[in-house]
Amino acid sequence: MEHVSRQDDKTENPGERRKEKCYESETVIQGGTLLTMVEGCPPIHDAHLIIKGNRITDIRSGNHPDNSGAEFIDARNGLIMPGLVNAHGHTAMTLFRGFADDLPLKEWLFTKIFPAESAFLNPNSVYWAALLGCLEMIRSGTTTVSDGYFYQDATVEAFEKAGLRALVAQGIIDFPAPGVPDPAENLKAGRRFIDRWIRVSDLIRPGLFCHSLTTCSERTLQEAMQISHDFSLPLQIHLSETKGEVDEVLRRTGKRPAFYLDSLGLLSENLIAVHGVHLQIQEIGLIGSRGTGIVHCPESNMKLASGVAKTSRMIEMGLQIGLGTDGAASNNDLDLFREMDTAAKLAKVYSLNPLSMSAGTVLKMATVWGARILGLEKEIGTLEIGKKADVIVIDLGTPHLTPLYNPYSSLVYAASGDDVKDVIVDGKILMKNRQLTCLDCEEIMARVKEISANISL
Repeated sequence: MEHVSRQDDKTENPGERRKEKCYESETVIQGGTLLTMVEGCPPIHDAHLIIKGNRITDIRSGNHPDNSGAEFIDARNGLIMPGLVNAHGHTAMTLFRGFADDLPLKEWLFTKIFPAESAFLNPNSVYWAALLGCLEMIRSGTTTVSDGYFYQDATVEAFEKAGLRALVAQGIIDFPAPGVPDPAENLKAGRRFIDRWIRVSDLIRPGLFCHSLTTCSERTLQEAMQISHDFSLPLQIHLSETKGEVDEVLRRTGKRPAFYLDSLGLLSENLIAVHGVHLQIQEIGLIGSRGTGIVHCPESNMKLASGVAKTSRMIEMGLQIGLGTDGAASNNDLDLFREMDTAAKLAKVYSLNPLSMSAGTVLKMATVWGARILGLEKEIGTLEIGKKADVIVIDLGTPHLTPLYNPYSSLVYAASGDDVKDVIVDGKILMKNRQLTCLDCEEIMARVKEISANISL
């Protein structure tokens, strides 16, 4: 039986539905070492973190008050930390994991991915593939994701079902696209998407995602930014991902990509620029001065041979960059722990400097800096009293995490998503002792396998 989107039910307008009432349950995470990710705050040992409703109400070490009636999570021999922020992904591309590997980006995109998306994406396939991505991210400790793709109504419904926090952006491109066959309608479709979901959920924010400077015209870029401004939402875009993209922008406009964006009035705190592989130092300085966020996707960049972003230099110049997995078709997993390890080691080998990109810095990219780029730093990214309760617990009872001298180093260089044992988003337990509470793993995988059986290489 196919999933039927709520958008097919004309009797219900999600924009008119009330947000879910905040529940007042209480959860206590007890024992273990807590990393707040607050600048200058050392690890808290024998920690107790108290959650009431969807917010953190107390953090302390040692004895804790009587919390009879609360649900307890045993974090002894564990690390308690903020949930990870995947600052860029295309969640439903799990459908194309392994579909077109070992190809240059332009060939991969135009001869394989775009045709496959056109033929096989629909609300049903996007819903189940997005749920598969949610399943993978929850199991590996991601609690917030910034997503850009097509048929995003189905993606929103998948995130709502999974209980993840997300910025979900409708893809904008000046070509016939899945769900928007007439490119002249791309911006209208984007505005309708935002209108539909803007006031529906505290966990989900809608938005727009312009594919790139080479697939979106000046008018499209400027109008997409205006729509984003109208709703006080960020606009996402792939930027300087490949040398070929940079050369095409230079040939067409006479400007390098960052300067071209600036000439259009797009470089601002309202823009999230993804990849930034081929940015020159002057462009990095300009981006930093405009407050534009940059998201680093090292594994995708490596796999597609796009190049190595100057992340260490960006940070030296004062930029706070986020970390993303990109889609599973070019990664091929959604595990941010692996992404952190890759980001740290790639920066060191590229600069030939072992001091580049410390473990603590990379962990900031996947937590507090990622939250800041998405405009969520007041709510998530650190563990503090009053903030939203997006928390994960890492099991340290494994050989590869023994002994523990420096928790930041162990998380970045030794841990993987498989070490995550508990996941809480907005105060709701999504996984406890590796058991999912909201999703049926077997059903989701079966549905995606059934859909993928009709996809040919």
